[in-house]
This record gives sequence, C-alpha cells and structure tokens, in this order.
Amino acid sequence: MSLFLPAMSVASCLGLGKAATMAPLMNGWRQGLATVDGFPVPVGALPGDLPSVPGRWESRNNRLLAALAAEIEDDIAAAIRRYGRHRIAVVIGTSTSGIAEGEAAFAHHARTGLWPDGFHYRQQETGSGALFLAEMLGLSGPAYGVATACSSSAKALASARRLIRAGLADAAIVGGADTLCRLTVTGFGSLEALSPEPCNPFSANRRGISIGEGGALFLVTPEPAEIELAGLGETSDAHHVSAPDPDGAGALAAMRAALDDSGLRPDQVGYLNLHGTATALNDSMEAKAVAALFPDGVACSSTKALTGHTLGAAGAVEAAFLWLTLSARWNADGRLPPHVWDGVADPALPVLDLVEAGHRLGRQAALSNSFAFGGSNCCLVLRRAEA
Repeated sequence: MSLFLPAMSVASCLGLGKAATMAPLMNGWRQGLATVDGFPVPVGALPGDLPSVPGRWESRNNRLLAALAAEIEDDIAAAIRRYGRHRIAVVIGTSTSGIAEGEAAFAHHARTGLWPDGFHYRQQETGSGALFLAEMLGLSGPAYGVATACSSSAKALASARRLIRAGLADAAIVGGADTLCRLTVTGFGSLEALSPEPCNPFSANRRGISIGEGGALFLVTPEPAEIELAGLGETSDAHHVSAPDPDGAGALAAMRAALDDSGLRPDQVGYLNLHGTATALNDSMEAKAVAALFPDGVACSSTKALTGHTLGAAGAVEAAFLWLTLSARWNADGRLPPHVWDGVADPALPVLDLVEAGHRLGRQAALSNSFAFGGSNCCLVLRRAEA
C-alpha cells in the first residue's frame, strides 16, 4: 500500500509555518542560532508566541503541537469527514515532552516547599503530546508517543505506516515536537558534546552540536497526493549507549533498507538531508556510510547548521524540509537547502557533495537520515509523485 503526505506543518528557529520557513531554509539563514537567557551556548529558539492549551495539558511542547495542528486544520477536518474520528491515529515523537515545566516546578518546590498551582506530572509524560492532540482534535484511534532519542519522530512515521497497513487506522497525524529545556542542554554539556558557537557540520573545525527546538506534523493517508512516503529503513546496531558505530554499518544498513523499500537506486536520489550533528564521531561515521552508498556522490546538506539539533523532533522537521524541497508549489525552481559551514574540509572524512547556494534538485526523490543514541536508526525516502 502506497502512502502519501498531503499536508504538512513545520516550525523551528527558521520560522513558524511553511511560508515563514521556506526562504530562510533555502537561503542558508542561521541567525536563529543565538544566545538565549538561561543557556550557556547558542540555541535555536522558536520565534513568536504559541497558542495556549488547557491547563492539564499545559507545556511548551503541547503549545507547539497545537500551533502545528492549526496550520493544517482544514486538511485534518477533511480527513475526519472522510475516515471518521475513530479511524485516525496520532503518533508523536519526542524526547523532552514537558520537562521544562517539570524543571520549573521542582525549582519552585525547592524554594517554597510547595508545588506550583496547576502543576501535574502529566505535563512531562513522554506520551503527553499524542494524547493531547487526540483529545484536542476529538480523535479516538490509536494514539501514542515514540521516544528513541534523535530518531523518535522519523520512527513515528514508520509506526503510522504500520498502523495503516495493518488496518488499525485509515489515516494518521504524525510528527514530533521538542522544546528547549535545561536538562537537555546540560546533559549534552556533560557529554562534552556542545559547541560554544553555532555548529559546523563536517568541518575539520567542528566542535559539537547546537540544540534547537521545533516540530512538524504530517497527515498520512493512502489517497494519492504530490508527496509520497516512498520508503523507510530502520536498524538498531546497539554499538554503544551514546556513541555511533564508527564504521557507520547501522547507518548504511538503514539507508539501504529505505532505498530498497522505495524501489529506488542510489542514482535516483536527488538530495540527502544528513543527520549531520557536527560531533566528531557522528560526522565521521555518516560520511563513511554516505560515501559507501553513493560512490558517485549525491547532493547533501545538514540543516542542523540552520536549526540546531531538534532532538526527538529532528526526524519530522527534516522530513518536512524534504517535503518543501520536493513540492512544486513551495519550491517551483527546485532549490536545495545549502550546507552552511566554514568550508574547511576534514581530510580524515570521505569527500561529500555538500550543497552550495543555488544548487538545484535533479531528481524527484530525497532521503533523510536520523541516527540516535543506542544505535536506533531511521531513514526516510520521500518522492514527488508523478502527475
């Protein structure tokens, strides 16, 4: 069964919504990675305000999900009319959920001995986002969260496809959201993985990751649409709790599985959105895996240089960038997101075809990589469907 993505919403430090995101993405704008009060390094914070949500669901993550759902509310309403509320699933990937609200509550308790009014543990539950969206939208199909670190929301798309193909749902609202919190930033700091300046993927001068917040939602249906969810590849190499397999074996296997699932050859892929975290180990193993799968090269870039690493939301956010790149409406001239870095290649890495400004999409299929702690890998292939 072929599945399609007729509707998409996205938010990151580049902007809130497709219209606000498109120009910064294609122009390589990275001013969104900036110093924010309370964080020791530059981070990618969302611009603007987010809508309020009911008290028991209150969290920045859920406010972001509400904003994302609002952008595609007409498409969701049409899906409800077509399939029924009980036949639409909700699957949301995240790593932090409402931890920021928990941090604030614990700080308040430490000062006063009391929990703040309105605080409830539910605000920081990992599955909160999916349950919140299902309730907000009045949906009664399967609803749950996926938390596999940096591959969470890519795997949410894989989960939704399984639900639809198994007949447990006819359509799904799928994606991810992760918002800034001190737990994440200090955690990566304790691993000595944070860059003191905006990250510099695949450079000899790379010094680690930048953290960002963001999210994306997709409507997934079997009804033909312009953008097809053409292939998925998942692997679990379990090399180390935080470090990737240095040879990139799990990453390579996931990319191959995604292409095999889509029925495409490597030379039919026009663009690859790299996981590209700018850590020494990730960039090294990913460069090896990409060079092995694409010996003749493939246009590629790491958009984390623009948004920071949006953690559990990264798979969905970067799939949204593929969606925009492939869309004839949003990207009529076929531009590719450029690879923004200092241009100093690491001689220890295989040479990759990193996108420069003005590079155009040559083929109507694109691949996105998401590689997580514990070797939990997921690669997605999106394709522009034939008219």
